Amino acid sequence: MSNLENGDSNTQIPQDRKNFNLFRYNSPIIQIILIGLVCFCCPGMFNALSGMGGGGQVNSTASNNALTALYTTFAVFGILGGGIYNILGPHLTLFAGCSTYVLYAGSFLYYNHYQHQFFAITAGAILGIGAGLLWAAQGAIMTSYPPENRKGTYISIFWSIFNMGGVIGGLIPFILNYNRGDAPATVNDGTYIGFMAFMSAGAVLSLTILPASKVVRDDGTRCTHMVYSNVTTESYEILKLFYNWKMLLIVPAAWSSNFFYTYQFNHVNKPQFNLRTRGFNNVFYWGAQMVGSVAIGYVMDFSFKSRKKRGVVGICVVALLASGIWGGALANQIKRDLGVIMDFKDSGSSYAGPFVLYFSFGLLDAMFQSMVYWVIGALANDSEILSRYAGFYKGVQSAGAAVAWQIDNHKVSGMAQLIVNWVLTSVSYPLLLVLVVLAVKEDNKGEEEQAKQVAPSSVENGSVR
Repeated sequence: MSNLENGDSNTQIPQDRKNFNLFRYNSPIIQIILIGLVCFCCPGMFNALSGMGGGGQVNSTASNNALTALYTTFAVFGILGGGIYNILGPHLTLFAGCSTYVLYAGSFLYYNHYQHQFFAITAGAILGIGAGLLWAAQGAIMTSYPPENRKGTYISIFWSIFNMGGVIGGLIPFILNYNRGDAPATVNDGTYIGFMAFMSAGAVLSLTILPASKVVRDDGTRCTHMVYSNVTTESYEILKLFYNWKMLLIVPAAWSSNFFYTYQFNHVNKPQFNLRTRGFNNVFYWGAQMVGSVAIGYVMDFSFKSRKKRGVVGICVVALLASGIWGGALANQIKRDLGVIMDFKDSGSSYAGPFVLYFSFGLLDAMFQSMVYWVIGALANDSEILSRYAGFYKGVQSAGAAVAWQIDNHKVSGMAQLIVNWVLTSVSYPLLLVLVVLAVKEDNKGEEEQAKQVAPSSVENGSVR
């Protein structure tokens, strides 16, 4: 492996590549920023809506049922999404996916007036289909477009932009509901309309994403040599994932990676704080995700020269941090007074502990998911392969989430949910370590050589022929 591939910034760049423009439209960094902005507008705002607990409603039943429907269809279309992306390409896949977010937010605007669950549940099921498409496409882009020695950095850039959506989304209910008093309340219509406006912008922005064959790295390689696939090939390749030992080792991490949202949103944020404080907390929860993604991105890309060693260290760092945070959650669960609803202005020191815990949950979520995406991205470089891997990950992840929301609907105690979450995430770390040790190579040079199909002149000029 050359010094340049190891990330040595002092290496001399060949003369014909010194004039490369990092910010040309067909560069990986610009495409990662664009997909980050798409997710800022759509799943970022969805996260802010969900993070308020109960979709902003006093009663969580409608939200829980809608989310169960969502993650049930997401589980199916998450797995199928990689194959659909390989057939349709990014424009159709992303636009179709983003459009469903607008419908979901609109269903809660409708629920605010009529209190009928059917529309929300139906919109949730449709959103599950769309989210499967969007996240499969996003996973393929985020793991295959960057250079292999900077995947952690690019993942952290994406995750920071994406979670800024949660920060802004948290400000919307905080500002619009600031003066509504301390009594339990649903969010106002303006909150849902604000979410819908952002989500509509994300759907339009998704049309700016380039297909992998037109994205060119600074070393002259295209991001893939993929030729769009067909239904028969994709069906066969997707079925193979279910007995691929690499994917089987990822299953516990995938299952647990959205399972804990139910506990965090409905048993930490919702029951302990009033409406405006929940919005305030969400600003910091999603802000913590930006910090966490940058921190773990540095570890995964720069902590050691060996990529395999960086993977091992990154997993161990996340595992140790998770143990401390879940231990803090246990202490909070034991000592909290269920009859007290806190406000960030009036509760003083009693507010500090639960706030720090909720902030830490956001930090851990970003570090956990960025770490898993890094591991997936280290298994290959090709967009066609990684779209299937990412789709499998999101499918299993969504199946876990569907189960988690229904568990909450059946009034399972917060303590029981906490313990299950702690155990599930803890089981995933040793399996990920095994995967890194056995499957991650120091580079994927053979695959990279197949992708070198572009002349330096076309890269320098930003050509996207």
